[in-house]
Amino acid sequence: MNINFTPEQLVFREEVRSFIAARLPADIRDRLRQGHLPNKSDTITWQRILAECGWSAPHWPREYGGAALGQAERLILLDELYRAPAPLPQIFNINMLGPVLMKFGTPQQCAFFLPKLVNLDLWFCQGFSEPGAGSDLASLRTAARRDGDCYVVNGQKTWTSTAQWADWIFALVRTNPEARKQAGISFLLIDLNTPGITVRPVRSIDGTDHVNEVFFEDVKVPITNLVGQENQGWECAKFLLANERTGIANVGLCQERLELAREMARVGGLTEDGGLWKELAVLDAEIRALELTNYRFLLTPSQQAALPAFASVLKLKGTEIQQELHLLLAKLAGDGGLEQPPSAEHGPHLVQRYFFSRALSIYGGTSEIQKDILARSILA
Repeated sequence: MNINFTPEQLVFREEVRSFIAARLPADIRDRLRQGHLPNKSDTITWQRILAECGWSAPHWPREYGGAALGQAERLILLDELYRAPAPLPQIFNINMLGPVLMKFGTPQQCAFFLPKLVNLDLWFCQGFSEPGAGSDLASLRTAARRDGDCYVVNGQKTWTSTAQWADWIFALVRTNPEARKQAGISFLLIDLNTPGITVRPVRSIDGTDHVNEVFFEDVKVPITNLVGQENQGWECAKFLLANERTGIANVGLCQERLELAREMARVGGLTEDGGLWKELAVLDAEIRALELTNYRFLLTPSQQAALPAFASVLKLKGTEIQQELHLLLAKLAGDGGLEQPPSAEHGPHLVQRYFFSRALSIYGGTSEIQKDILARSILA
């Protein structure tokens, strides 16, 4: 299968490339190229630039600050952001909470929050996982008790990405302990500056504090911050988790990292290393196959309906390729490899990124879970 873009879509790709070339700050591009993850300032700066033409929320309706792009155009935009490389729009605001508010939120909630999500005036994080409630999310224990015009929240969330930067958190809480697990859960928006909240960073293997624990002790949350109906938050959660599949394969990221590996091999005088170039060629072929599969799934509605496990294929294979690329880049950083990277430009950051990549096969549904889904699909 070839990817046959329309003339209009090809024009759109050139428009995106020109925009990025003209507007992406050089210091942000250089840091990401060297292997750094975007910091808070990088993401806010670039998202506000994208918001000028609705591209910070490309799939949102125009009346909410989006661009109402079709699926193909969204994929083109995502690929070009990865290839630049540029920070992506903040995922919790744009891909998760925004669509939930449009479907389940009140007009007042939409009017207040959606413009702030688009422009990143408020940074949200996701409060789902808890100790003992990760893959089995419905076992969560963080409780919200109704008290007049407020909920009083007590409990703990963990593995909460970017909570150290966030202003608010959208959280699943248990509002009916007597109901069956999924039936007693509600979806709350909580200001992290509310008294009783503690955010504690968790140092990960790459030396960063990207994930956090969040503790709630008698935290008062106005009932107006309930999204949807009380005890029906599981519907919001299912919609959130199923709503956004664009980009799950991270094809553009793989292509950008592969090109960096080629460049480092050339600069490092490894053009005669046949084994290395064979490895690069194999990765190139795998990325191309991933790209074709990604487009076939996302641009053919009948494929999505016929084989929902396609998303698991994309997540599983995309994760494997990214981890292989990050390992290769860490090796190319210098003779010291993982222990003593000698390159001030690439080494330390690429090695750090390799360590960060080990989490790819855990978050967003572990590789083991993806394989279970595929096995059930084959046996069905």
